[in-house]
Amino acid sequence: MIDILSKARITAIGTYVPEKKLTNNDLEKIVDTSDDWIVQRTGMKERRIAAENEFASTLAFKAIENLVKQYEKDVSDVDLILVATTTPDYAFPTVACQIQEKFKIKQTGAMDINAACAGFTYGLHIANGLITSGLHRKVLFVATETLSKVTDYTDRTTCILFGDGAAAVLIEKDEENPSFIVSHMGSNGDGGKHLYRTNLSTTMDGQMLSASEKMVQNGREVYKWATRTLPSNMKELLLQAELQPEDINWFVPHSANLRMIESICEKSGFPFEKTLTSVEFMGNTSTVSIPLALQIGINEGKLRNGDTLLMYGFGGGLTHAGLIIKWSVDDVGR
Repeated sequence: MIDILSKARITAIGTYVPEKKLTNNDLEKIVDTSDDWIVQRTGMKERRIAAENEFASTLAFKAIENLVKQYEKDVSDVDLILVATTTPDYAFPTVACQIQEKFKIKQTGAMDINAACAGFTYGLHIANGLITSGLHRKVLFVATETLSKVTDYTDRTTCILFGDGAAAVLIEKDEENPSFIVSHMGSNGDGGKHLYRTNLSTTMDGQMLSASEKMVQNGREVYKWATRTLPSNMKELLLQAELQPEDINWFVPHSANLRMIESICEKSGFPFEKTLTSVEFMGNTSTVSIPLALQIGINEGKLRNGDTLLMYGFGGGLTHAGLIIKWSVDDVGR
C-alpha cells in the first residue's frame, strides 16, 4: 500500500531497558545449554530482565521520560496514546490508560494493540494513517514488553531468546517533511499454532495447546516462514517506493535471531553491514526490538537525519508489516 501524501513525522524517540542482565553464562546454570551453542544459533550474548516489581507500564513510563528528556518534548497535549504490547500488566485497564494517568494527559484517547513482534511497525502504520487522515495530530506511541515473565525457563529452546524493554516515539503532523513513504501489512493465521501463549482457550484448530500461559514456539517453522515471507515483501516495498536496495541506508528488521536476519539479508540482497539490530545484547524483545535497534544506531553515530530506512516487523499471529521511512527527528535537546 502506498502512503499517499503522508502528513506525519516521527519527531522523537526514547528507550529504556532494565538494569538486570541475563548472560549466556547465567543460562548455563539454568538449563542444558552453553555460550557457544547460543551464539552460534542466535547471535545473542545478553538480554535485559525486568525486576519482580517492574511491568510493561513501568518500563513504558521510563521510556517516555527518556524521550521527554532527550528531545525536550511536551506530551501533555497528545491526542492519542497508542501502546503495542503482548505482556500488559492487566487484561484491562490498558497500558495506554496507565500512561494517561501517570502523565496526567487530559484530552486523549488511549488503546493497546497486539500484533506480537510486528507491533512496532503495525503501530507506526496506524499512527501515520490517523494523522494523515486528519483524525489526530500528535500520537504518543509506545512499545513495551516484559517477556521474561511469560518465558518458560525449563525450555532451553525458548528461554535463551527473550528479553525485556520499552521504547516510545512521538508522531506529529508535518505536511512539509513527512516520515512515511510506503507501507505493507500482512498476516498468516494458519501459522498461529507455531507461536502462541494461551489465555482463555487452550485449543486451536481442534488441537490441544500447552495451558501453562508461557510462550510456546516452533522456532524452525517461524524461521522458515520469516525467511520466505520477508524478502519478497521487501522487494515489493522498494517497487512501490520506486527505490533500489542501494537507496536504503539501513535495514531494521525485528531482532528475533541474528542468524535469521543474516538469512533474510542474503535472500533479499541487502548487505548485512547495512542492518541495525538489538538482539546481541538485548535478546528478542518482540515489539521493542526495532526501536531499540534505532536507538543503538543513534548512539553509535550510524543513524542520522535524512537516512532512508526499511523497517520490517514479524511475529506471532502470524503477523508482519514493513515500512520505508525517512528518518528526521527533531534536533532540539540533542
